[in-house]
Amino acid sequence: MLTLVQLRHLVALADSGSFSRAAQKVHLTQPALSRSIQALEGQLGMPLVDRVGRRAELTPMGHEVTGRARQLIFEAAQLEEHTRGVARGRQGTLRVGLGSGPAVMLMTPLLLEAAQHRPQWRVEVARGATELLVQRLRARGLDAVVVDLRSLEPAPDLTVSSVHQMRGAFLVRPRHPLARRPALAFADLAAFPMASIPLSAEVARLLVERYGPLAHPQQALNIRCEDIASLVDVALHSDAVLLSIRASAPSLVELPLQPALDIVARLGLVTLARRTEPATLDILRELMSQRLVDLPLPKPRAARRA
Repeated sequence: MLTLVQLRHLVALADSGSFSRAAQKVHLTQPALSRSIQALEGQLGMPLVDRVGRRAELTPMGHEVTGRARQLIFEAAQLEEHTRGVARGRQGTLRVGLGSGPAVMLMTPLLLEAAQHRPQWRVEVARGATELLVQRLRARGLDAVVVDLRSLEPAPDLTVSSVHQMRGAFLVRPRHPLARRPALAFADLAAFPMASIPLSAEVARLLVERYGPLAHPQQALNIRCEDIASLVDVALHSDAVLLSIRASAPSLVELPLQPALDIVARLGLVTLARRTEPATLDILRELMSQRLVDLPLPKPRAARRA
């Protein structure tokens, strides 16, 4: 089987026209270079070089092979450069699925990172419910998904990393009738439309434990949507109360509920076990560390004087 090394030797000989000069260029002895060219000729079954005195002249087939060899050497160099770029995260493909909470905090920063700083990336972002995203991950349609681990069914073929805990809260627009109240019961919130993404069974159980049967999502929620950004807009332009990750809606006001909500989302990066990760995932992990950061707890509000 012919090799790139042999092709490089042929090109060096074609460029120099001399076995001695070509041998110096490729750091071989002249006999070693001659054996390499002879082996290449033997593999192709035709002479490539005519020895004319001290000169080496390409045969017609030698010219044809040399032209093709130059292209193959160039393509191999391009492949090596691309591979090094991928290994260092400068190039490559990232196909990631984002659940509702992660999407509102990560999608735009990820796309901006690719557009502004990594123009040689190929980025594909999928949105959807956790179950559907994991199906695409298992089908090799995605490299990773970032979801709330409360909604993820544990499985031996899945690996979870880069877990970030983020607290949930009931949120309203700044001029909402409840926005300045120092303490609220769940019944106060239930007087208004309530909105949320679809909630896991675990979150539903915690809500019922804290606030009673009326807090069950099937009973309490008027509006459900996978897109938190749209729900935030609804809360900003209406009296709806939004249940969401606090950091997903910094423009909204957190309500001081008694007892406190005390529900934490666990956002994590999920990949397939025993599968080599693309180097681009390191950039995603760094972005998660920067963006999946909780907002500080609100200061207690003083009660209004009668």
